[in-house]
Amino acid sequence: MRAFVTISTVTLLWILTAWPTGASAITFATISVLLFAPRADQAYAGAIGFVFGAGLTVVCAAIVKFAVLPAVATFAAFSLALSLVLVPAGALLAHFPRQTAMFTAVSAYFCVLLAPTNPMSYDTLQLYNTALAVVAGLGVAALAFRLLPPVRPAWRARRLLALTLRDLRRLSTNRIPRTLEDWQHRVYSRLSVLPDAAEPLQRAQLVAALSVGTEIIQLRELARVLDLDGDLDAALAAVARGNSTAATRRLAEVDQALASRAGAQTQLVLRARSRILALSETLTQFASYFDGGAQT
Repeated sequence: MRAFVTISTVTLLWILTAWPTGASAITFATISVLLFAPRADQAYAGAIGFVFGAGLTVVCAAIVKFAVLPAVATFAAFSLALSLVLVPAGALLAHFPRQTAMFTAVSAYFCVLLAPTNPMSYDTLQLYNTALAVVAGLGVAALAFRLLPPVRPAWRARRLLALTLRDLRRLSTNRIPRTLEDWQHRVYSRLSVLPDAAEPLQRAQLVAALSVGTEIIQLRELARVLDLDGDLDAALAAVARGNSTAATRRLAEVDQALASRAGAQTQLVLRARSRILALSETLTQFASYFDGGAQT
């Protein structure tokens, strides 16, 4: 929605004003609104940093283009002229991580605004039109982050927990067969984007869901070998319904059935029983989450 509003606004401005560089403004607005959207709470600060960086780049490009390049005749001198801006920008980018967005904008847009050609064109109107497109496009994107801010961290955390619980229940009914690596990658990706403001209990619930899904996948593999698919499916169906009490009771019955076995499959039986124990303990400890959803 934010990207749609941003692009539509710049497009409308381009049409109404017959702006020569309106298409470029759309490009820069789109880059900014898509680049900073995944940063959530830091999106607006990053977009504003890009705007300030673009403004600084305009000044640097104008100085180099109209004061330095007219006196340059060789490629070495031309390279040195570019380094007057790009080298300090790179050094400042490395030493001031809090200003990453601003110095990244300087590094990225300097050559765009300078527009070096052979032979060189010293058209002030072209520079100012391009500069206006860059600053205006980035400015509209920053304004979009202010008017349409990312959702609150608490809501994002609840959404991630709810999505993970939904996937876990679908995994329990075996409607979407997944490998262990696929499940772990899915939950790890959600752990990595969990907001910093998330409560410790919410982090623990997400880790618990990771553990339960891992145990379910590995238990299914053991159940096929031990011919326990039917008994295990009944227990996992209770997990899918959000009934941890019934699930642990069913798992206890499966464990008793395994305890009565002896013979060549002793190692597999012990592995299955250990996973049943781990699964039951996790379901009991976080019953409020697995039964009721993403609640804290």
